[in-house]
Amino acid sequence: MTQQFYVGINNDDKGGLTHLGRMVRDAWVFGIIPDDETCEGWDGARMQGLYEKVYAAWEPYAHIPSRLPDDLRAKHTALYEQAIVKARDTGWDAELGEDE
Repeated sequence: MTQQFYVGINNDDKGGLTHLGRMVRDAWVFGIIPDDETCEGWDGARMQGLYEKVYAAWEPYAHIPSRLPDDLRAKHTALYEQAIVKARDTGWDAELGEDE
């Protein structure tokens, strides 16, 4: 079995709006990793550990961005607005396809 490594948020599909890219952004929001950490080259176990920390950080807010405190909500909004612009510039479409 071949071990897989994350390509990093800057190299991720859909401008980083994949489930792993969103997890990295959320880790930035909560200060779990530095804002310049892209997670490029991280293996599955390390990404799983990040997921668990991000999941726990969201728990007090029921995983709903509007429940975040003002400072975290502002950071979340800014990061995701940037990601959406980048994704659209690379051809991403928010509409779900027939197979999604």
